[in-house]
Amino acid sequence: MTIRLAMWSGPRNISTALMRSFENRADCMVSDEPFYAYYLHRTGIVHPMRDEVIASQPTDWREVVAGLTGNCSARIWYQKHMTLHLLDEVNRDFLGQLTNVFLIRDPIEVAISYHKMWPNPTLADLGFMQQWALYQYVVEVLGQRPVILDSHAVRADPEGTLRGLCAEIGVPFDPAMLVWPAGGRPSDGVWASHWYTQVYQSTSFEAPSSTPTNVPDSLRAVVDAARPYYQQMWDRRARFEPGDPPK
Repeated sequence: MTIRLAMWSGPRNISTALMRSFENRADCMVSDEPFYAYYLHRTGIVHPMRDEVIASQPTDWREVVAGLTGNCSARIWYQKHMTLHLLDEVNRDFLGQLTNVFLIRDPIEVAISYHKMWPNPTLADLGFMQQWALYQYVVEVLGQRPVILDSHAVRADPEGTLRGLCAEIGVPFDPAMLVWPAGGRPSDGVWASHWYTQVYQSTSFEAPSSTPTNVPDSLRAVVDAARPYYQQMWDRRARFEPGDPPK
């Protein structure tokens, strides 16, 4: 029976590196942001490569859901999702068929990383409030107790944290998750050439920086707005990680 592992995060949360990690398992297939075309088409938001993204995926959320809950021969189906892509009109009943996991990262790091790729992000762009709302739905409506995975912990202790995650979702840890070949993948979304430059160069998880990060004045408001949502998630994070991220 396939474990449909839905990993929910905002952008710039090491979500692509984690997708690489799982895809390096022989028993896993991956899907890269399957709601992205729907999101762009429905909202009219202009992102890099908008037309190419819309042409590459279904733009009807019902079709996306049908695909994500359909047949799969792999033991693990890793589904990389952005919380902001799941607009309010999407019926969330399908989440009950998934093993939902939430990936979090400090708003300072997220905002600075996003700003380098796409200037002046808003709170809605970063996905923190959508992530908290989705977590509440999974817990309160579906009755699940999803893992909240801290990206700082993954980077600080990849093996220990991934062993803990694998145990939580009921699959054996595979050392292949720790190192992967550099470069792109056929499974990458068409937007990869814009967003995945660093991941293309990576072969493993990068250790977190020990240097405190200063927040530019231009990003202070969005970081402060995101902080309460992040804090709610961080307070509920999985406890197999080795340490706490810097405040």
